[in-house]
Amino acid sequence: MTNELWRMSAVEAVARLRKGEISPLELVEASAQRIGEIEPAVNALPTLCLDRAREHARHIMQGGAACEAAGEAGWLAGLPVSIKDLTDVAGVRTTYGSPLFADHVPAKSHPLVERIERKGGIVMAKSNTPEFGAGGSTFNEVFGRTRNPWNTSLTSGGSTGGGAVSVATGEVWLAQGTDHGGSLRGPGSHCSVVGLRPSPGRVTRGTVPNLWSQLSVQGPMARNVTDLALFLDTMAGFCPLDPLTFDAPAISFSDGLARPLAPKRVPFTADYNGRMPIDREVREICTKAARRFEELGSIVEEISPDIGAADEAFHILRGQHFVVDRELQLRSHRDKLKPDIIWNTERGLNQTPSDIARAERERAAFYRRMVEFFSTYDLLVTPGALTPAFDVNLRNAPTIGGQPLDNYMGGSTATAVITLSACPAMAVPCGFDQFGRPVGLQLVGKPRGEAVLLQAAILFEQLLGLDQLLPVDPKPGTVPPTI
Repeated sequence: MTNELWRMSAVEAVARLRKGEISPLELVEASAQRIGEIEPAVNALPTLCLDRAREHARHIMQGGAACEAAGEAGWLAGLPVSIKDLTDVAGVRTTYGSPLFADHVPAKSHPLVERIERKGGIVMAKSNTPEFGAGGSTFNEVFGRTRNPWNTSLTSGGSTGGGAVSVATGEVWLAQGTDHGGSLRGPGSHCSVVGLRPSPGRVTRGTVPNLWSQLSVQGPMARNVTDLALFLDTMAGFCPLDPLTFDAPAISFSDGLARPLAPKRVPFTADYNGRMPIDREVREICTKAARRFEELGSIVEEISPDIGAADEAFHILRGQHFVVDRELQLRSHRDKLKPDIIWNTERGLNQTPSDIARAERERAAFYRRMVEFFSTYDLLVTPGALTPAFDVNLRNAPTIGGQPLDNYMGGSTATAVITLSACPAMAVPCGFDQFGRPVGLQLVGKPRGEAVLLQAAILFEQLLGLDQLLPVDPKPGTVPPTI
């Protein structure tokens, strides 16, 4: 019975929960058993809260206040989920992947966790993350490294690597994560799951120091697009603590998938007109996969939006973001911060007001160019990651397409520039390379266009059927040669 339960999709499990065919407590126990079997191989969920999960399950089974959101979009009815270790869960060890907070236990949950729990999500565990979410490979000094289930010698990507692995392996049905430069999209591509970076304001960030910055957002991960839409419905909506948020749509994202419409014109770019390096086989797989939209009646064109200096602007604004978040910790605990945190923060501290002003002007200009681009096209397609998963023991890929990287963010340029556009974007699986490593596409929608984006994604997913390969049991392997 437990095998049957963890193999089900989230949508199927919720449907059975609503009918009373299974109970929240049964799902908690099935998840706990699967976690116990899987964790030694992958280290995706280092902090468990099983007793808390069981208690929450019992409350939902008893009804009353625990089921007050039962009629709302996104009702999960007692479905186990994972929460990234950057996001507070009341009474549960939350380290942010940092030795500075190795023993931190928050008294209050993040507003998004409160929303998820109110809508019937049961928190099973905290998923592993790089320190403060900075990194394209999930490791930290508190919990160690998270491994890719398709080949445990490889990275899961970052920074929502633990979340991606937790859904890919069936430890939980849904995973909450965050995305700044690609932290939901990169791990989605590396682990063959779907991860959505929503439009800024779609999902609450709670109370954050960078209150008016749109760079970092919260979002969902899942095994398939239908499950992803369900979890986005759970998350979406106005929150008074986050001034960027707005109301959830009148038609739920799940309902919008009932009659999906294919995009009419689909531009594809592998490298934004040669602006970034890319692995040869990733280019080939993604180019071939993008052409599959023609089977839906779409016109596919190889063309790129003009990214201008968006890549440079992203790094400048990211540096400023780190100054707001990490300057005080850099002063008092420099010796306990990893080099990537120090590099990003000091880069921000060394920038001039003119640098920041130039980046802000470029961000505004790039947004206008993207709005104009989407007046002609319906869906932008790019690689979800520029290289397949690399050695789990490395901070980042040493080279991409034969070119060395200048910094640890060098492999995230394809997703980072889209962050600057404020457009919703998601990773969808599109194949495997010759060594069996997953490859994903990044699908980019119009501003606040999640509904249409998800419709395109589910049609693409149905063409390829790669979601049927999940959940996957972890597979040992070796690191492929660099070619």
